[in-house]
Amino acid sequence: MQDVLVMTYLWLKAGHIIFMVFWMAGLFMLPRQMIYLHPAAPGSEESKHWEKRMGLLRKVILTPSIVVVWVLGLLLAQTLLAWGEGWLHAKLSLVVLLSGFHGYMVAQSKKMAAGERPLTEKQLRLLGEIPGILLALIVITVVVYRNM
Repeated sequence: MQDVLVMTYLWLKAGHIIFMVFWMAGLFMLPRQMIYLHPAAPGSEESKHWEKRMGLLRKVILTPSIVVVWVLGLLLAQTLLAWGEGWLHAKLSLVVLLSGFHGYMVAQSKKMAAGERPLTEKQLRLLGEIPGILLALIVITVVVYRNM
């Protein structure tokens, strides 16, 4: 029975990491695509091209990945019985921030697809750094603080 639990944990962990990588890739790509869309005239062929790409990124990568990351992450926490541990609370707080960033960027990309330009290119470039910063903090929390 112990072998089954260990294998289940390892498969959950592998899936969590794989879909986290997909999610992060999407979060790195979305602001970049928004930067490429920014100078295009609303309704132009170039604009339609980037709108389509952003829509596919949201539909095929971002939305499925965030769902799978959350489901597998919660299952991992349950498997570890880690609910009372400080590192998990810190990680969950950071992942909630990252999820909020995800939602904010999706909303902004939809506004841009509708022809609005709510953010400047400089703001988009700065926002593009947020996923990397949060990723670093999450990894440090799990790898370093969990094992202290």
